[in-house]
Amino acid sequence: MGVYIIAEAGVNHNGSVEIAKKLCLAAKEAGADAVKFQTWVTEKIITKTVKQADYQSQNTGSEQSQFDMLKELELSYDDFREIKGYCDEIGICFASTADEPDSLDFLVELGIPFIKIGSGEIGNLPFLRYIGSKKMPVILSTGMSTLADVEESLRALRQGGAKDISLLHCTTSYPCPYDKVNLNAMDTLRRAFGVEVGYSDHTMGIEVPIAAVARNATIIEKHFTLDRSMEGPDHLASTEPNDFKKMVDSIRNIEKALGSETKQPTDEEIEISQVVLKRIVARRVIPEGKVIDEQDLIVKRNDLGIPAKFWDLVVGTTARKNYEIDEAVEF
Repeated sequence: MGVYIIAEAGVNHNGSVEIAKKLCLAAKEAGADAVKFQTWVTEKIITKTVKQADYQSQNTGSEQSQFDMLKELELSYDDFREIKGYCDEIGICFASTADEPDSLDFLVELGIPFIKIGSGEIGNLPFLRYIGSKKMPVILSTGMSTLADVEESLRALRQGGAKDISLLHCTTSYPCPYDKVNLNAMDTLRRAFGVEVGYSDHTMGIEVPIAAVARNATIIEKHFTLDRSMEGPDHLASTEPNDFKKMVDSIRNIEKALGSETKQPTDEEIEISQVVLKRIVARRVIPEGKVIDEQDLIVKRNDLGIPAKFWDLVVGTTARKNYEIDEAVEF
């Protein structure tokens, strides 16, 4: 299986089922393997006085509380049943992040293929243990965390019963500056925990997810929107369909380019080598019976003769025939 690409629609549906469906179709057409949303009941995840994050208030132009903002964006379970049915109809995997246990129960019953955990749940030990108890594949984002935080969260998932766990390196910043991405941390996570590691991207471009694949990311998640100019907290740091498709196409090309760890010439290279690799030919006329020395020989492109790598074996042998200038030397 190749790199698994998730179009993170998140809350970019703006509370509309119709926009959510358009996101699903656009993600399918852009080549994503899955389109992912976020499922919650606002009263169960946040108190009423929490302020918006700076990027949220800047993007929304509103000073309303996080509670009020999320309440406006909340979709019902029935909405998600409709969206899941539409995904099944058009042939793209439906996924969603549950932000509390009841929504997790609903999504598992709905038939999600894996449980995606957002970075905000790092250290949420009771919820992580509950997620683990579902004994489903888990993908855990690791923004806002240290290696010790990730270790603690993995332990909680495994205490609950989770076995198939993948990690996503992530920098929780919207948008994320390039100098804060720290892709090298993917290697740290892989070495530390011996699990599959992917990358959840919040940069403005598509270069970093492509680079992550070149560093053996097995999962790529990127925020996805129909139009970055739409109102809402996450649109500005999301990727529109055309650029998302360019990213997908580039990732698929990089997958092909990575190939295997075997170093050997391709069939095409072997054919080209016949006229490109240098061979040993006579620098001057060499009479039959002469002991060949280095002054008798030169290396040139030629379609016949002994490859240059056998130079040391040819020098010191006796010429078995007369050689003209540029004639291929033989043993």
